Amino acid sequence: MVAAVTSSSSASSSTALSSASTSAQAQTDRFLKLLVAQLSNQDPMNPMDNAQMTSQIAQINTVSGIQQLNDTIKSMSAQYTSMQVMQGAAMIGHQVVADGNTMSVNAGAGTAAVSLDTDATNVQVQVITPGGQVIDQFDMGALAAGTHNINWDASKYTGSGAPTFTVTAKQGSASVTATPLVRDTIASVGTDSSGAMNLALKGGTSIKYDAIKSIL
Repeated sequence: MVAAVTSSSSASSSTALSSASTSAQAQTDRFLKLLVAQLSNQDPMNPMDNAQMTSQIAQINTVSGIQQLNDTIKSMSAQYTSMQVMQGAAMIGHQVVADGNTMSVNAGAGTAAVSLDTDATNVQVQVITPGGQVIDQFDMGALAAGTHNINWDASKYTGSGAPTFTVTAKQGSASVTATPLVRDTIASVGTDSSGAMNLALKGGTSIKYDAIKSIL
């Protein structure tokens, strides 16, 4: 299902737009009142310069126009976010690979991935509890450059949170850059407090949309 955007977030957006519109209207009202006061109290022998009055009217129109443009852009941004979430619903049930070092644990199986910059003759994985304790370590042997799946037997894991993992890769005695990646199934989509789209994963963690490397 699509995670609903919180009412507080919607209310906040509506309040901001209403406040902006009120501010623009208030500026216009104040200007018109000042202009009428100037015209009513001007010296008949030395009336207000027409060019000056025209310039003031042009300035207030410019300010009002900019405010209206800002309001329009904010409204378009909110609509785009809603459309993005609706489109993101199509990814529910799909497995994704994304930035992160969380080991996804489902039904006794731990899954993740790693990206190697170059070939490695030895790749070693450490699984770590949320508290920082190493609970398992295993070798993946020699791997070519690229992205590889990591599968871990989590049948004996009884921790309350998702474990993390580290990868150490070497080509002979030289270190190889190994980037840890999350590999899990999307359970739902929604937005965070800033309006950015978030993906809730089946393993219990969540990632940002722009963190996705691939959709499987």
